[in-house]
Amino acid sequence: MTVDLVMGTGGATMAAMRQVVAVIKPFKLNACLRALADAGIGGVTHSEARGYGRQKDHLTDYRNDRFAVAFLPRIRVEFAVPPDGLKRAIDAVMLGCRTGRQGDGKIWVLDARTPS
Repeated sequence: MTVDLVMGTGGATMAAMRQVVAVIKPFKLNACLRALADAGIGGVTHSEARGYGRQKDHLTDYRNDRFAVAFLPRIRVEFAVPPDGLKRAIDAVMLGCRTGRQGDGKIWVLDARTPS
């Protein structure tokens, strides 16, 4: 699982909160939510997503016919944390979701800003 930090330019414009977006395997959702709850992180949103990374597509059988599935099912998990809780949040997601195999997922960290 990799982590990308997407931050602002710094200084006074930096946000007080960070938004964490993780794209994970569907069967790891409950483990991820449990790990986040154990880390004291609430207010989590998740939704279904489809995509692919390095593994591209895979072959599957359906009614005795093989075909390629281009987009694999994933779950997108989002939540906001204060900067001092960011490492704990990332560690919780990685603990709950890591299988050690290709396609574990990706984590992005963004500035969380309110509209002005």
